[in-house]
Amino acid sequence: MTEPQPPAENANLFGETWTADRLMAAEFPPPKWAVPGVLCEGVTLLAGPPKVGKSWMSLGLGLDIAAGRPAFGSIDIAAGPVLYLALEDTPRRLQNRMGKMLKEIGTAPPMLTLAMDCPPLPQGGDRAIAGWLHRNGNARLVVIDVFAKVRGTEQGHVPQYDADYAAMTRIKKVADYYGIAVVLVHHVRKAVHEDFLATVSGTNGIAGAADAVLVLERARNNADGVLHVTGRDVEEADHALSFNPTTGAWSILDGPAIDHTVGDTRALILRYLREHPGSQPKDIAAAIGVTADNVRRTCARMCDANQLTKNATSQYFVPL
Repeated sequence: MTEPQPPAENANLFGETWTADRLMAAEFPPPKWAVPGVLCEGVTLLAGPPKVGKSWMSLGLGLDIAAGRPAFGSIDIAAGPVLYLALEDTPRRLQNRMGKMLKEIGTAPPMLTLAMDCPPLPQGGDRAIAGWLHRNGNARLVVIDVFAKVRGTEQGHVPQYDADYAAMTRIKKVADYYGIAVVLVHHVRKAVHEDFLATVSGTNGIAGAADAVLVLERARNNADGVLHVTGRDVEEADHALSFNPTTGAWSILDGPAIDHTVGDTRALILRYLREHPGSQPKDIAAAIGVTADNVRRTCARMCDANQLTKNATSQYFVPL
């Protein structure tokens, strides 16, 4: 085996390098948020099954940011230009959808730019998006609905994982250069999986290259949906949501998502135990107006589902 040859003297093939002390002493600007706690600069996948409301959500966020009104009905944001690529819509359909959503705003925000066509990323789509960002230096958000329309194909026989990763890398370079939040609307697999990240359609090259992943699911009981959030700069969280079909608006519900996605009795138990940890079934039953036997059975099932924990004296707690 031939001995590897060292590079020319003083050549640095790593690009910028840091010593540990220099890195720890450096001061970096905080990440820029399009929607604090939910959408940070970088590439975010917004995934969910067909017809769950992903397009309503992404267009609603675009309208909120362009108009400077609270996102999800409650999160204060900074206003700025938004580019929305509605690649599965016609102008008429988009106008009808926006007409519903603008009932509460009244006026269409001029800082929202809409387009129904974009070249595939390998054939110039990334340059087209970069050109718009260059002309709109204070832009806050780019939405690509849907990612499959611009993913495109790389030249030659490229494995699917490599093609997915290359497409994500193209748009990530644009997002990182301009410090902008880019949302890629995407689909999930039909198969149900306990880990919401595993439901993202395509190879691991898509979710793996994203800075954050949002998965929108329909809830079973009180909430209309649950938004699962995870990412490099975003704290992992689940948000229960309600959907207004009249205005097409998604709103975040107060409190933990589990309180809105379990049955009424379980929700009452959870709320009581958050305020009175260590309570026993008879105390819970007296407080929420349910029979003690019902509370005992429900608490036992909730322990089996890891929604509660119990000690040796039958005191119940909500897991941290």
